[in-house]
Amino acid sequence: MIPFDYIRAESSAAATTEGCRPETQFIAGGTNLLDLMKLQIVTPTRLVDVTRLDLGGVEETADGGLRIGALVRNSDLAADPRVRRDYALLSRALLAGASGQLRNMATTGGNLLQRTRCPYFYDTAQACNKRQPGTGCAAIGGVTRNHAILGASEHCIATHPSDMAVALRALDAAVEVETPDGSRRLIPMAEFHCLPGETPQIETALAPGDLITAVLLPPPLRGSHIYRKVRDRASYAFALVSVAAVVRIEAG
Repeated sequence: MIPFDYIRAESSAAATTEGCRPETQFIAGGTNLLDLMKLQIVTPTRLVDVTRLDLGGVEETADGGLRIGALVRNSDLAADPRVRRDYALLSRALLAGASGQLRNMATTGGNLLQRTRCPYFYDTAQACNKRQPGTGCAAIGGVTRNHAILGASEHCIATHPSDMAVALRALDAAVEVETPDGSRRLIPMAEFHCLPGETPQIETALAPGDLITAVLLPPPLRGSHIYRKVRDRASYAFALVSVAAVVRIEAG
């Protein structure tokens, strides 16, 4: 692992200020970032630890929805009685992802920011436009069973691995972000992740220094909550295909 500076942010304002600096990344659970650093796929010179920030609660909103703090652990979110009752497909998606040990560490914000599990992305000897723009995509013409059918481009066919993101999109969630100037904005989940297009290295709508502070869920959608994940084995495997939906049947 390449040496780096470590800073523990005491406020979200301090975190966003530090986050604007070049080659800086936020870290919370670190379940994906540390692996990427060990393999030298990403080589930040500064890590800003945000785990001391007050971003860990799940609260009801005035309109009857939920505000989920960015540092809420995946296991805790899946077990929350309000999530299990009113947003069942989110709970099911979380429990379908990773192992229990990883869910105990992984955070809501970090889950959305995890990187693709494309093996060509993880192999630094292979060309990858997502890892090193302009080098090409070794996955195209390679082994592509786990790659995208829809939403790909001639520059990248990798998929995003988050089960939670699929559920949040079906629930019309929004991502709350604090910017370096201290303001906050909401990004609809449908607009948060970017299609690869000609710039597969740009994966989200976040700007430099932006810090995810929460995920907002609208009032519960009544109906049958469905989450289906097709994978190669029953546990701790990324999806070949995943589908989330709320099915409503109205009389007449």
